[in-house]
Amino acid sequence: MTALRNEPAPAMFADRAAAEAYVASVCFKHGPPRLYGVELEWTVHHAEDPAQVLDRHRLATALGDHAPPTLVPDSPQRPLPSGTPLTVEPGGQVEISTPPCTSLPDLFRTVAQDIAHLTAMLADHGLVLGDKGADAHRGPTRMLRVPRYAAMEHAFGELGPDGISMMCCTAGLQVCIDFGEQKHLQDRWAAVHRLGPVLTALFANSPTTGGLHTGWASARMRTLYGTDPVRTRPSAVCADPAAAYARRVLDTPVIAVRGPSANWIPPRKLTFAEWIDGALDRRPTSDDLDYHLTLLFPPVRPRGYMEIRYLDTPAPGGWIAPSALLVALFSDPSVVDGVLAATERAAGRWLAAARHGMADDRIAKAARDVVALGVEAMPRTGLPADQISTISRELEGKL
Repeated sequence: MTALRNEPAPAMFADRAAAEAYVASVCFKHGPPRLYGVELEWTVHHAEDPAQVLDRHRLATALGDHAPPTLVPDSPQRPLPSGTPLTVEPGGQVEISTPPCTSLPDLFRTVAQDIAHLTAMLADHGLVLGDKGADAHRGPTRMLRVPRYAAMEHAFGELGPDGISMMCCTAGLQVCIDFGEQKHLQDRWAAVHRLGPVLTALFANSPTTGGLHTGWASARMRTLYGTDPVRTRPSAVCADPAAAYARRVLDTPVIAVRGPSANWIPPRKLTFAEWIDGALDRRPTSDDLDYHLTLLFPPVRPRGYMEIRYLDTPAPGGWIAPSALLVALFSDPSVVDGVLAATERAAGRWLAAARHGMADDRIAKAARDVVALGVEAMPRTGLPADQISTISRELEGKL
């Protein structure tokens, strides 16, 4: 979901304090909660053999004018018929990111139409979408040869194999929700993190990657946490989350410095704060900081709204229930209070959720309370009664 804001002109930062104030203002925006968005990623496979390395040219042909320039340099990257842009991840995963919408039923119709269009385009060329949060068939092969992903692979490769697997073999469902009024921001931020272990476990579906059973309920989230903990761990839940996140951003190492050459790997190891202090031969601008922000991957990423990133990509049609549940759970301050109470027993159990899923007793008990709370609040979403009934049955079937 793209934040609705006017982009400021690139600016230089006098010091760390100015950069931290910028991060807080850009990432944490408050106001009446009214916008929703959904982002969906999928691995892509050859229909005749899902374990075959994805053919770049076949994917490019299938996507046609919708292909992004990272895949087809001269592509116009036309949006899907609904207006949704389509992008491609390093391993050939495809992603749709809906424009923000004020109506959940309208949003769901748009997403369903986009998925149908994308599925048909791929099918015409013998390609199918994956139905798990991690590629169960193939190991990592980076398809996109662009400076951003080369820099990421270089930085993550120094820490182990999880980075390239995260980049090329994982896919997630992201649900985007406004922060809400300033007086409710702290509670909503706390609730979205408290829900993380519970919903990670409830919707985990990726125990296998590269043909190997990992022993984890969500190999996708295990891989994310192992990629680079400085940029992938959950954010602080505290009295001033904006200030805490801003400090984190400035203390996170820079892994890409954009320039005219194809090599964006920094000439030396440095944090963004050190870059501001003169560690490189030019000072960073607000554009550089905006780009640095895109290279942090916490389970909830503040982008002027809350980008919820802890859900595995589901099987066809399975994106509706978790999306509706999250919207329902943030539909009213009283419901958010209920979330905080229901999830207290599972707070902080991120690794347990990824590893054991619903086999973790504390998480399973919290999930039952969360689903009951969400089902009760579902009429607030504006969805029709028959769809609410279907979603409720699906959610209760996961308990």
